[in-house]
Amino acid sequence: MDVVLLSRIQFAVTAGFHFIFPPLTIGLAWLIVLMQTRYLQTGEELYQKMSRFWLKIFAISFVVGVATGITMEFQFGTNWSEYSRFVGDIFGGPLAAEAIFAFFLESAFMGVLIWGADRVSKKVYWFSSLMVAVGSTLSALWIIIANSWQQTPAGYHIVNGRAELIDFKAALLNASTVPRYLHTVDGALVTGAFFVMGISAWYLLRRREVAFAKKSMKYALFLALVASLAQIPIGHMHAVQVAQTQPEKLAAIEGLFETEKGAPLLLFGIPDEKAGVTHFKIGIPKALSLLATDDPNGEVKGLNAFPKEERPPVFLPFVTFHLMVALGTLFILFSIWGIWLMRKGTLQDNRLFLKLALWSIPLPFIANEVGWIAAEVGRQPWIVYKLLLTVDGISYTVPAWQILASIILFVLIYSLLFVVWFYLLRKKLEAGPEAFDTGKGVAKSGTGVGL
Repeated sequence: MDVVLLSRIQFAVTAGFHFIFPPLTIGLAWLIVLMQTRYLQTGEELYQKMSRFWLKIFAISFVVGVATGITMEFQFGTNWSEYSRFVGDIFGGPLAAEAIFAFFLESAFMGVLIWGADRVSKKVYWFSSLMVAVGSTLSALWIIIANSWQQTPAGYHIVNGRAELIDFKAALLNASTVPRYLHTVDGALVTGAFFVMGISAWYLLRRREVAFAKKSMKYALFLALVASLAQIPIGHMHAVQVAQTQPEKLAAIEGLFETEKGAPLLLFGIPDEKAGVTHFKIGIPKALSLLATDDPNGEVKGLNAFPKEERPPVFLPFVTFHLMVALGTLFILFSIWGIWLMRKGTLQDNRLFLKLALWSIPLPFIANEVGWIAAEVGRQPWIVYKLLLTVDGISYTVPAWQILASIILFVLIYSLLFVVWFYLLRKKLEAGPEAFDTGKGVAKSGTGVGL
């Protein structure tokens, strides 16, 4: 058994499962802010009902996200000790800042939202919802900063085989931080929007809580469209950054083996790494050059321009990247369709749209996961780009059988966590938004939103 492969699988399992929850909570947090803002402006109890219901879903998902996130920090020391030794001086700051400046902010004000509805004013409650959203979004920032440093390291020098920080600002604002952060947070907004859209469709299909579901659907649809459209310029910004700083990755995700001027943007293809060619190509002429260089005749380097030992795998980044793009396109078209139906006043009666909205709930989660896979596998063979190979970052003292055993254990525990999370969500959905008395501002149990 290969220790490196098993260590990578273990981290992929834990990180992939954890990554289900932060995008959802970020998206839900900002939708709750919008609903609370409208409640503050109008005093209409429906908006309070909406925000308090979605807060329940947020809180359940937040707890599971925290529990699964802690595991990954321990893995750095157990399975990736050489990597931790190399990057510890760089990573320590962002990870500590995530806990101090973001997690504590989010957690403290979430306590106000859950237990303070009948104890604080409307303005304080609105401010608390804003701080929860800001905290969750800041949390993503510090994690993206750390991960982006792996992609495009900056602000460091090497001393005794370790990367040591010499320029905090340069490390924070490394070349990929801003486009990757915008891309990730925008994806989180899409995730939250489609989740709310799908749950609202579930209620409308059953003719339950119609006023609540229609209003929630309205907010979700507009956020879904705006956030999905925003991925177009953000994606362009990210493509330019990757072309400039990680050209091997760009070549891999586009299945480009030979350097070309006026390179096409592939819509479909089957890359063959052994033959060094992509079969059955369907693409937009010169579009890749235009996206990457702002020149339709610009030169884009192919994989054969780089040493074999420094090339990433091709098939997995290519497939996952194109699946992400296809899903992003679908999100735009589906949101436009929903808004058109809403403007016509027929959305709540269009069972095809409502069923598709419900079935579409997993799609943004899939888009997030495959985008992450494309980014991380596309960085290979480096764990820190051009500085530390993945094979050199593992813990040499951990035997393969222990890693395999931990993978099996993680799969079992995380499967149980997912079942519990789904069960709790289903329970809250069955209870519905009428499970608490919005007129008095307290839950029937007397504990805020009745979590």
